[in-house]
Amino acid sequence: MLTDLLSLGETAPADISRILASAAALKKDLQRRKTSRQLAGPLAGPLAGKTLVMIFEKSSTRTRLSFEIGMYQLGGQAIFLSPRDIQLGRGETIEDTARVLSRYAHAIMIRTFAHETVEAAARAADVPVINGLSDKHHPCQVLADLMTLKEKKGRLKGLTLAYVGDGNNMAHSLLEGCAKSGVSIAVATPKGYEPDEAVVAGARKAARGTGARVLLTRDPALAVRGAHAVYTDVWTSMGQEDEAARRRRAFAGYRVNAALLAAARPDAVVMHCLPAHRGEEIAADVLDGPRSVVLDQAENRLHAQKAVLLLLMGRPPQEKTRRSR
Repeated sequence: MLTDLLSLGETAPADISRILASAAALKKDLQRRKTSRQLAGPLAGPLAGKTLVMIFEKSSTRTRLSFEIGMYQLGGQAIFLSPRDIQLGRGETIEDTARVLSRYAHAIMIRTFAHETVEAAARAADVPVINGLSDKHHPCQVLADLMTLKEKKGRLKGLTLAYVGDGNNMAHSLLEGCAKSGVSIAVATPKGYEPDEAVVAGARKAARGTGARVLLTRDPALAVRGAHAVYTDVWTSMGQEDEAARRRRAFAGYRVNAALLAAARPDAVVMHCLPAHRGEEIAADVLDGPRSVVLDQAENRLHAQKAVLLLLMGRPPQEKTRRSR
């Protein structure tokens, strides 16, 4: 049974399916409430009386708002903490922080740099820990992406997604989430920017169980050929600003534009996790064009994360298995 959400590589396919089904139902219910003007308030909902503590070492728009609003809509409360607000910024360990927060809150969400920070918090905490983003994984985003893809195409199994750009946390979570959901994935990166080999190996192992395929290539056109969805992300992530000029040179041939998109299926959708740099990793007319579903992805962060919160917080506390790694 799922007790933390650290990566999709550690999440069972059945739990991914359960989250996506719950997210779709929550979205439908929220739309009904909006239509009838019966929105859930702070004293209503399945997480009434429960608190999510959110630690942000990296800034965010979508992650913060979707978790805060999601908790509110579920009847709970979310508390935002930056390193300046707590003793992490003065040298307290993440383990001690997680132990203390476990005495106060019902779950912890962390958006950070090193993935080891999330893992250490999960080992120490007695409550669920959710990875809101780390340098290695972004599972919450990909749950929203899979939800969006299913909305647009009516299914997941048998689809093909092309990812063009840096072999970063988005590439890792897409490899894991797609492989476990039966979505074939082709990842095109320049030499030296490939995704982590262990993540790729895990995705290929998962794909053998779902019938998906995993392709790594340096050729963006090959990756995009026949794809149902074309995905990209920024070339320079937070913490890599000093590499920006070198990365722009390395990724110059990896821009998602109309010419590259022409190699995909005529009904292919364009995906991006945002924020985007128009004219860099993606052309403005593609990002803002009729095939773009980026705003649907952003909206679905709210619904997918509400499903995660319900799965982890909406049941009696579970005994957490201590992680050995």
